[in-house]
Amino acid sequence: MHIATELKAFLGDSAVLDADALATRSAGYLRPDNLQAAALARPSNTSQVAELLRWCHRHDVSVVTQGGLTGLVHGADAAADQIILSLERMCAIEYIDTRQRCVTVQAGVVLQTLQESLEEHHLMFPLDLGARGSATVGGNAATNAGGNRVIRYGMMRDMVLGLEAVLADGTVISSMNNLLKNNAGYDLKQLFIGSEGTLGVITRLVLRLREAPGTRNMGLVALEDFDTVTRLLRFMDHRLAGTLSAFEAMWQDFYRLVTTAPAQGWPPISPNYPYYVLLECQGADPELDSQRFNSALEDAFEAGLLADAAVSQSESDCQRFWALRDDVGQTFHGGLPFVFDISLPITEMERYIDGLRASLAEAIGEHKLWVFGHLGDGNLHVIVQVPGDISGSQRPQVETVVYEPLAAFRGSISAEHGIGLEKKPWLGISRSDAEVALMRSLRQTLDPRGILNPGKIF
Repeated sequence: MHIATELKAFLGDSAVLDADALATRSAGYLRPDNLQAAALARPSNTSQVAELLRWCHRHDVSVVTQGGLTGLVHGADAAADQIILSLERMCAIEYIDTRQRCVTVQAGVVLQTLQESLEEHHLMFPLDLGARGSATVGGNAATNAGGNRVIRYGMMRDMVLGLEAVLADGTVISSMNNLLKNNAGYDLKQLFIGSEGTLGVITRLVLRLREAPGTRNMGLVALEDFDTVTRLLRFMDHRLAGTLSAFEAMWQDFYRLVTTAPAQGWPPISPNYPYYVLLECQGADPELDSQRFNSALEDAFEAGLLADAAVSQSESDCQRFWALRDDVGQTFHGGLPFVFDISLPITEMERYIDGLRASLAEAIGEHKLWVFGHLGDGNLHVIVQVPGDISGSQRPQVETVVYEPLAAFRGSISAEHGIGLEKKPWLGISRSDAEVALMRSLRQTLDPRGILNPGKIF
């Protein structure tokens, strides 16, 4: 059976790429290799997705769903005998409901495209992340993306009112609810959010929107110790009365990296402090919001919380502040980086990072460690770089050092990127045997033949 030929018979020639055509397509963000699969299918609507999955179910062919390919855990990797289901053609913004403040979209809509389309309506979809120009909303839902403003707006699952998904046998589950309150039975959409394409293929969504903020005030502040970082979080959240939208922390090494050549960023404040925090406050009144933000920072100075600070004077300043935090690409120069996305109680972060530094030095010797992240919601990004002449064979050692201590802190091996293939061996750090058993039971019930993204998560 020639799979690509079979698929073209009911999807159309232009909707299917064979293995040779795939050789020209990138495998995604930070992946230099090309895609591999028996075929790549690009359906245009839910009916075609359902027809494709019915065919795959009938012929026992595995399917890997792909969005913007911005994940970091190999959750969308496919094998040579599998089909890739790409939602790139399902990219319509179907309806913006300005009164209900929600939007109906196909799963292949790119996050930034959605954000920009809402501007003329003075509405906002608050999810935001560095890969906004490539990541799709379907992928955001399938991985329960977090991003920069979780502290105020929550994770992706907090922004999804309803969705439509296709099960492994082609059954369409349409739960396109647009109500904030709907307790009529089980909330089925939550089964698919964060399931990484293993329980069904998300095809359409109803997303909750917010009024677009009219103002944005930002500050980049330096702090002398980590205890002060945690105190500043509560202080600013209280003083800003719920308008604090981001609280991003950068350890000194990372701040120096992104403010020193060859990086393009400039150092708004001295690079000689141990901790830096990027604060963002969104509001509606330019004069009053600015006064309140500046007053809160002045009071923080008087309380001994801040060692130094730079405050935005324009939207351009805000963009430059965020550019520093988002310049993660600097960590990929001069060596082989191992990227980790973890979560743990804020009160334990300093102890965890101190222990990590010591353990890495003992386990692998020469390395660089960069730490930064969405500290306001307990999420840290840890990047360990080893010399470029050392192969990736050191990764298992580094994973052990990074993940094993999280058990004692009741932390998570994955804050916002999922499990995929990469974190499978460590799932037991964050989930009990009973939880994993229930996950397996759900998967077996919805996909008894195991054709949806096989081998991922567990």
